[in-house]
Amino acid sequence: MHRPYLLVGDIGGTRSLLELFENRGGDLRAVHEVSYRSGAFPNLEALLDDFLAQEPVKTAAGGIEAACFSVAGPVEGQATVLTNLDWRIDAFELSARYDMPEVVLVNDFAAVGHGIGELGEREVVSLQRAVAQPHGTRLVVGAGTGLGVCLLTWQDGGYAVHPSEGGHTDFAPLNDTQDALLANLRQAFGRVSYERIVSGPGLLCIFSFLQDSGAGLPSKQLLEAMKRQDAAAAISEFAINKLDPLAVRSLDLFVEIYGAFAGNMALATLARGGVYIAGGIARQIAGKLGDGGFVRAFTDKGRFSDFLRHFPVHIVTDPKVALKGALQLIRKTL
Repeated sequence: MHRPYLLVGDIGGTRSLLELFENRGGDLRAVHEVSYRSGAFPNLEALLDDFLAQEPVKTAAGGIEAACFSVAGPVEGQATVLTNLDWRIDAFELSARYDMPEVVLVNDFAAVGHGIGELGEREVVSLQRAVAQPHGTRLVVGAGTGLGVCLLTWQDGGYAVHPSEGGHTDFAPLNDTQDALLANLRQAFGRVSYERIVSGPGLLCIFSFLQDSGAGLPSKQLLEAMKRQDAAAAISEFAINKLDPLAVRSLDLFVEIYGAFAGNMALATLARGGVYIAGGIARQIAGKLGDGGFVRAFTDKGRFSDFLRHFPVHIVTDPKVALKGALQLIRKTL
């Protein structure tokens, strides 16, 4: 039976995005796209059931040749449990349940890595302009619900993508304030990774720490906004618009630690081909990342500070870069 459709998904702890494509002899046409709140569903199967039952997708039932899902967790044996959501996903079970001959799972930031090469000039914003080494190693770092990392190395005429769980490395404080933050978070978590801080939940941890340590009190308007919408997004919004001093201090500290972590990963990988800052938070606070604080922390590495000033650093502004990567990956398997 001819199966002319491809399905890709970006499955995260907070949001999930699905998109169906019709394959017309290698030319792809987008058919339908839906964004979901992941926590509204008990598992991926329930979310897929909703998507496949929608009118524009019904005609594709039984005609999906292949699917690729970018998942926010480590993939082992084509199965995963999402790091920040209690979903277990198995590619072979999905293939059998939905009669899809080919189902592939890929770590979400590995998917972003596959999508980097698909980006145009308008889909990146440079934070530090430098000349990329031809075929140099590339690094992708990005904060969202968690903290993702992947590495790209040049092999056989193209970039090979290597997943990483670098966001779970130990947090290394750099000053007295960060020392106190580590001590505070150690009481709650024991071991403290960078993801505990450089993420949406991490920004809330920073905010609470500063408030509890006497750095200030949030305004009534901010507290109301944190109830109405995503709390971390509200803090970012109030900080960027300078509407609340505690929010400003919280985001300043967040960006400082984010930049330091990205610099650590760049040193570890010698990413002279470029450092790409992806994830939802980077898009939301792009202006703040561009005010100099992020790059100062990125390059503040003692004897290697000058060295790091020669690394190109970019923000990825395309919210669908992981989907682009998943689509590119599944096309390679066909």
